[in-house]
Amino acid sequence: MTKDVYINQTAAYLPFEAVGNDDIEAVLGMIGDKPSRAKRIILRSNGITSRHYAIDRTTGKVAMSNAQLTAEAIRGLNVDHADVLATGTSTPDQLMPNHAVMVHGELGWPRLEAVATSGICLSGTAAFKHAWLAIKAGEASRAVVSGSELVSPQLMAKHFEAENEHKVTALENRLEIAFEKDFLRWMLSDGAGALLLEDKPTGPLSLKIQWIDLSSAAHELPACMYSGAEKTDDQVLHGWREYNMDELGEQSIFAIKQDVRLLNENVIRATVSEPLAIIMAKRGLSVADIDWFLPHMSSNYFAEPIAEGLRVIGLDIPRERWFTNLTSRGNMGAASPFVILHELFQSGRIQKGEKLLMYIPESGRFSTGFVYLEAV
Repeated sequence: MTKDVYINQTAAYLPFEAVGNDDIEAVLGMIGDKPSRAKRIILRSNGITSRHYAIDRTTGKVAMSNAQLTAEAIRGLNVDHADVLATGTSTPDQLMPNHAVMVHGELGWPRLEAVATSGICLSGTAAFKHAWLAIKAGEASRAVVSGSELVSPQLMAKHFEAENEHKVTALENRLEIAFEKDFLRWMLSDGAGALLLEDKPTGPLSLKIQWIDLSSAAHELPACMYSGAEKTDDQVLHGWREYNMDELGEQSIFAIKQDVRLLNENVIRATVSEPLAIIMAKRGLSVADIDWFLPHMSSNYFAEPIAEGLRVIGLDIPRERWFTNLTSRGNMGAASPFVILHELFQSGRIQKGEKLLMYIPESGRFSTGFVYLEAV
């Protein structure tokens, strides 16, 4: 017999004071000591007005590790032990050991099962599913799950300038920096969120986890967002082990890159319409079953396409039922779904019996996740 699983607490940690649009380059620096020409256009499109960076503005240095950010969010849950610690991030502090054991070390909790999931935005939700299933199967009674990102170190101007030294003579490479890499400087930010999952509700309001569905469209689409690799003209991804770093430049390989055209052409079909239509048929989901829709959006540019993607499959969720914090928090990757849920949960707006649908897309190779919750 499986157990029911409940979210009994939520927490978030956002480092330092929010950074407004006019101050981004004061924190991250200007590439070549010149203001970005792409910045204003991208910010107008994505709708983000403030975000957080784990950069001390007094020293200009990164002040926290990802493990420390994550541990701070988890401390907000006010618990001191768990059976399972599951963490997801696309920006761990190191390749080895994994992120979960580093967070466990920061917390200093007693022995537990520590699981880290890799990926991009969906990595936190994959960790969420592991924690949910552990309790559902009766293997644990309490689990803590987190999603976090520390991306600001990769967004600092000095890294882009170092890459320019390797590519200064090629016009197409300068344009690549503007559109594939500089593009993301105005989209991404730091933060962490955490959830406490238990096999009994503790109230006064808990969220019962009804289901978590994850899927990938990698069988039909190439990589869209990537790091630690370079993409060739035939869409083949070559990893960092295949390159001479002295010739190519380390930052060229490890910079986060986004194929914007591929994203725009496929993200709605591959992460909204097609997978959600399958879920609707499988689970009998309808608009009447959704009181709150929590989309993780990288940019407000995608709000209307998402709405249209929902309409075409007969799931036209009214905008007044949407909840997002993109404007004030920015895109925190794996952390965003957790922080969105935390802010709605803490707002007092959720009523007993209401149902929540979370939507978490990942453009890495077009994976997507949906989480369905009921307030009890």
